[in-house]
Amino acid sequence: MLIERELPLQRLREMARQAAAGQGATALVIGEAGIGKSSLLKEFAAGLGAGYQVLQGGCEDLFTPRALGPLRDMAPLLGDGLAALLDGEGSDRLFPRLLAWLAGARATTVLLVEDVHWADQATLDLLKYLARRVAGLRVLLLASVRSDELVAGHAFWRWVGDLPPSSTQRIALSALSPQAVARLATGAGRDAAELYRITSGNPFFVTELLAAADAGGSLPLSVRDAVWTRVARLDSAERGLLDVLSVSPVPCEDWLLAGVLGEGVVEVCDRCTARGLLQATAAGHFMFRHELARLAVASQLAPARLRELHQRVCQALSEHAPAQRPAELARLVHHAAAAHDPVRVLGLAPRAAHEAARLGAHRQAAAHLAAALRFVGAATPAPEAAQLYEEWSYEAGLVCIDDDVIAARHKAIALWRSLGRSDKVGFNLRWLSRLHWYRGEAELAGRYGMQAIATLEQLPHSSELAMAYSLRSQHEMLQDRPQGAIEWGQRALALAAELGDVETRIHALNNVGTVRLFGGDPAGQAMLEESLALALKHGYHEHAARCFTNLGECAVTAKRFALAERVVSDGIAFDTEHDLDAWTHYLVGWQAQLRMAQGRLAEAETIARGVLQLPQLTLIMRLPALTVLGRTCARLGKPEGLRHLDQAWQGALATGEPQRIVEASLGRIESAWIAGELEACRAGLAALAQYDIAGVNLWDRGEIALWQHRAGLPPELDAAALPPPIGAELRGDGAAASDQWRALGLPFEAGLALLGVQGEGAGPAALRALALFEELGARPAAALARSLASQLGKGIDLPKLRRGPYQAARSHPDGLTRREAQILDLLLAGQSNADIARRLVRSPRTVEHHVSALLDKLGAHNRSELMSRIQQKIGGEQRESG
Repeated sequence: MLIERELPLQRLREMARQAAAGQGATALVIGEAGIGKSSLLKEFAAGLGAGYQVLQGGCEDLFTPRALGPLRDMAPLLGDGLAALLDGEGSDRLFPRLLAWLAGARATTVLLVEDVHWADQATLDLLKYLARRVAGLRVLLLASVRSDELVAGHAFWRWVGDLPPSSTQRIALSALSPQAVARLATGAGRDAAELYRITSGNPFFVTELLAAADAGGSLPLSVRDAVWTRVARLDSAERGLLDVLSVSPVPCEDWLLAGVLGEGVVEVCDRCTARGLLQATAAGHFMFRHELARLAVASQLAPARLRELHQRVCQALSEHAPAQRPAELARLVHHAAAAHDPVRVLGLAPRAAHEAARLGAHRQAAAHLAAALRFVGAATPAPEAAQLYEEWSYEAGLVCIDDDVIAARHKAIALWRSLGRSDKVGFNLRWLSRLHWYRGEAELAGRYGMQAIATLEQLPHSSELAMAYSLRSQHEMLQDRPQGAIEWGQRALALAAELGDVETRIHALNNVGTVRLFGGDPAGQAMLEESLALALKHGYHEHAARCFTNLGECAVTAKRFALAERVVSDGIAFDTEHDLDAWTHYLVGWQAQLRMAQGRLAEAETIARGVLQLPQLTLIMRLPALTVLGRTCARLGKPEGLRHLDQAWQGALATGEPQRIVEASLGRIESAWIAGELEACRAGLAALAQYDIAGVNLWDRGEIALWQHRAGLPPELDAAALPPPIGAELRGDGAAASDQWRALGLPFEAGLALLGVQGEGAGPAALRALALFEELGARPAAALARSLASQLGKGIDLPKLRRGPYQAARSHPDGLTRREAQILDLLLAGQSNADIARRLVRSPRTVEHHVSALLDKLGAHNRSELMSRIQQKIGGEQRESG
């Protein structure tokens, strides 16, 4: 019987009804250990009527989780074709097949996964993949999560942030109230207050203590004491069974238990199940009623006894598993490692790693390889040790590129070099170059890249050498050395053609095409589009993502906004469809850049903040969003803008890439000039002089020339060689420059150009600039335009400056205007900006400005945080009034 779980149960049943109507969704049931998550889900599943099918699986606390463990649990119900893919295909084929199976199922499917806090990366990826696609299907995804396992940096936080908020609900379970505990205590003849004091209302703790207490005796003081008290009453066979089960986080099959304890074990299992200590799964496997009980039993075993039991379980798994369903490698590695069996670990862990990697569980693949590396010693043959370091560096580097990942590559290089394997040395040097580039260490990346080429050129032509050439081309491209990028790219293309190497051709076309397009050569776009077409044809998803990124970046930089809108939108859709989250976030950063250029400052800020809130992004992935956030906040007059610009500048310096350094510098220079700090503006320009920016795109070099002109310095570039609006202002025709900027779709730049108009038209131009800046919400630039217009004798024509908040704002507790308060109500009702604009008959941009002002006044960074703050405030007011 469930107590005080009526509301969560009602929410789950309503979601099931909606799923049956084709409105699929995801629910996360969250709470501490023992709070009743499994009991709630069991009650919910049992109450589903005809027309529903439940597929259930779980994650376990293994040293390294099983790759797609929950899906393996469900495999017997999925049909032979789909189940076979688990052992033969990667996630790129398995996930779509499972989705198609769910879409074609006759019954509404409830996919129930327990203990997601222990999930492997492939399981998290699968759940994310499905959650993003079930909104129109008769599917309900349910996952239980232990809140007390979710430490900072846990993979759960990044995963849950990627779930679609519109179709995801979190159901948090709270402890039982004193009244509920009293009902249980009274029925058992126990002191209710004492029971609540000890348990704090944790349901599992309550039931275990009541079951463990002797009639008239005192209550145990912990779950462990309660479990030990119950175990002490068992006979030796029952205690032996519990000892074996306690070392296996995975439910144990009857054949496994028989292999360890003998044929009579099933009867012992039945006795322990009847006592409420064990439970049988739907598949007939045995497990403790709760993980806390398993841990309590295991905690009383001596280390030698633990190792012995793990060894026996590992041996039984190897020898007694059915031929049609052999023991999972992850389970074998778990027990072999716990038994301290180096031979078994070194034999099993690499195989388990390869299986996990094939399914996309790279974090778990790295963990398996790390388990093997713990047993690498002087007796390990050098080739095997070198391969382990190489493979661990690759798998771990997909999760986080830290010093250990770099060190493992160096160890692999040293071992391969001692074996005379120049091919492997070159391979690892190429990867070392790549790792340093991802860390923003351009000098080291270049050095190791050249070492890789020098090593591989001593060997017969190979795809490794072709890709090393192409990576050197990419390095030259990122260092804004276009000639070098083209030369190395052509070498790569020639060798790729000789070898029939499609992947290197895709990579090199991308490099050369990007350089040519940034340089103004339209042939570059054709090369990028060929690279993209080949990548899509041959299934190279990451190369396709890179094509979308580079083509979108070129289009934004060249102010070709129609092309940029199409490419960025298509790229984000592609990256999202294929769950290439790192590429998605980078491209979203460029979407923020596009919105900033279009004058949609509040939207640009919101997008950039959303990217930067994501955990574990590399510096390269953060920089576009960080640069936009700094420049946008500065344009909006937010004090934090300068801090973000400084962070972007420091990050750009760390990369050593001129293009990124220029982009970060321009925001600082612009901000200083608008604030009237000419010395700081000139200092920023002088700082750029120490870098070779000859290869930087013409638009950014032209903007540098513009700021030199505005700061009273001679521009270093000829106006005739620069893009039209820049050339026009340098020639003294600010009005023409403004018109050209507006035609391109850059209103802020149009306003800046108007501030440079000289002669009789200067005053009216300043007024037009003021109108532009006020429409954009660019307060510092508007203040500059207002001041200039006043100096030019146009003070009488200036719109009235609002002095302080409106009367309505002064009366509102948070200082909101009447319109802002109205918009806040609509936001809390779930209305989008577009909905609010239609409701209030206002332009979307005006509503956007109001929303941005609301966020500022209420100290929130985005809508989610705004909702949270309002709910907290309402809760606080209710507590005060109560």
